[in-house]
Amino acid sequence: MVNRIVVGAHYGLRDWLLQRITAVFMIVYIAVFFVQVLSGPTLDFATWRMLFTPQWMKYATLLFLFSLYLHAWIGVRDIVMDYIKHAGLRLALYSVFVAALVVYAAWSVRILWGI
Repeated sequence: MVNRIVVGAHYGLRDWLLQRITAVFMIVYIAVFFVQVLSGPTLDFATWRMLFTPQWMKYATLLFLFSLYLHAWIGVRDIVMDYIKHAGLRLALYSVFVAALVVYAAWSVRILWGI
């Protein structure tokens, strides 16, 4: 039996909860997005561009993408933490994943506000 002394650590509760909250937001966004797409006329470039013209849609999409990146980071971090035991390799993988997610986030902002 493991005798764990609780000293204020949450043992992953915050990350677990954050991943569930981001998942719920992503599901809601996807439902709203599909309603917007399916309720419009034919889907061509002009319609697609008009879909992202309102500021609320840009902010909702950006929040969706940041939720996706945070959700992915928690999942990847947990997998790497569980299966990669070498500290140097783990740090290198973390660095690559964080760099990629930062680039994706910046690219997302550029795309959304470039429309």
